[in-house]
Amino acid sequence: MVKSPKAIVGWRELVALPELGLRHLPAKIDSGARTSSLHAEVLEQFERDGEKFVRFAVDFPQQKVRQVCEAVHVDIRGITSSNGETQKRFVIKTPLTIGSETYRVEISLANRADMKFPMLVGRSSLRRRFLVDSGHSWLQTPGREPVKGHKP
Repeated sequence: MVKSPKAIVGWRELVALPELGLRHLPAKIDSGARTSSLHAEVLEQFERDGEKFVRFAVDFPQQKVRQVCEAVHVDIRGITSSNGETQKRFVIKTPLTIGSETYRVEISLANRADMKFPMLVGRSSLRRRFLVDSGHSWLQTPGREPVKGHKP
């Protein structure tokens, strides 16, 4: 059995969350983080047809745009942030597009206002699909020229 080679992602990529209507989302690829995370403000929880949903807003301050999204909420979990603090966060499951691959992932909703990237793609979302080249950017971003190095 011959396995097809895994695609290589850089340390930052533009990704999409198509079911949420989010495209060209700057994301930091972080194999040190288990769970992917999206900058969002949770607005409300509700039920529809017996399923639990969460409505949340994603802000794009550079474009002065606020996008309101809805998704089935899978869980509320304690997620340990980069500063070592554990926070209760909503976790949703939605398709993620990186390059030409689209597949379902779990994403925690968090306040990432102080972070450079509105989305962080963690290792559980990369597993068995991608290898990370931390010395390059935009390797899976159509229309962007790959960049060597870590300069933003």
